[in-house]
Amino acid sequence: QVQLVESGGGLVQAGGSLRLSCAGSGRTFSNYNMGWFRQAPGKEREFVAAITWSGGNTYYADSVKGRFTISRDNAKNTVYLQMNSLKPEETAVYYCAADYRGGGIFLPTARVRYDYWGQGTQVTVSS
Repeated sequence: QVQLVESGGGLVQAGGSLRLSCAGSGRTFSNYNMGWFRQAPGKEREFVAAITWSGGNTYYADSVKGRFTISRDNAKNTVYLQMNSLKPEETAVYYCAADYRGGGIFLPTARVRYDYWGQGTQVTVSS
């Protein structure tokens, strides 16, 4: 079992920045590829960014490329999402998720492939 706890959400004006953190516990953090997803009211949960277990590869949704950066610190069991130039339409609950790297090919955008999820952190971008 892996427990994931997100933090860093809040209210920010359009064009502003936030840095989300996701702290993992319970199993060896470096055994997991990590992803960030978001869900706005009335919408499906969508992929935002992902990073492989070693940090060697990163993936981004087209809508956030160039503005968001995912990173991880395995010594601290933490994955980060730096979000810059935020837009009002990016208001959502942001979730981190863990995918066991021994479970086959990593499909970063596939929600169903992730084994564990955090409770989410609210990000609100005002116009």
